[in-house]
Amino acid sequence: MSTSYLVFKSLHIVFMVSWFAGLFYSVRLFIYQTEANERDEPERTILVEQFKIMQRRLWWIITTPSMVLTILFGLFMIGANPALLTKFYILVKLGFVGLLVIYHLINHKIFNDLSTNKYHWTSGALRIWNEVATLLLLIIVFIIVMGSAISWIYATLGLFAVALLLLLAIRMYQALRKKEEKHEEN
Repeated sequence: MSTSYLVFKSLHIVFMVSWFAGLFYSVRLFIYQTEANERDEPERTILVEQFKIMQRRLWWIITTPSMVLTILFGLFMIGANPALLTKFYILVKLGFVGLLVIYHLINHKIFNDLSTNKYHWTSGALRIWNEVATLLLLIIVFIIVMGSAISWIYATLGLFAVALLLLLAIRMYQALRKKEEKHEEN
């Protein structure tokens, strides 16, 4: 492999990590803002405005630029090694990256809505939505690491098992929070 390909691959990985970090934290901030909107004044306004500032900086300084650079260095990798496009697992990975871009765009819509105080998602729905990025990360990493050696049946079963575990963990967390809130009220 050429040195330029390896440089592009390294930068692709660095910006992919930054992109996912931004996606994970952005949705957490969406959750926090949604929950802050349910608080009493003046706490509500103070928290909501602070979360809007944090979201705006994260979205425009880290998350979106990282997405663009991840895609750009991925294209540079393909340009430096066009044979990648002949490998089925790379095409599958690109399909999941397409889903990740769609996830990013939906998050952008949520970001825009929250910046204008439009709350279309509950915090519970956002918690589940946050796990979509986790699933996409797992899938993309496993596809690349396992490559053509991957057993698609086991990978599919593993994906469903991870999704089920994540849903169960979210449900358990929600039940624990409700229990703690009831305890605090008493």
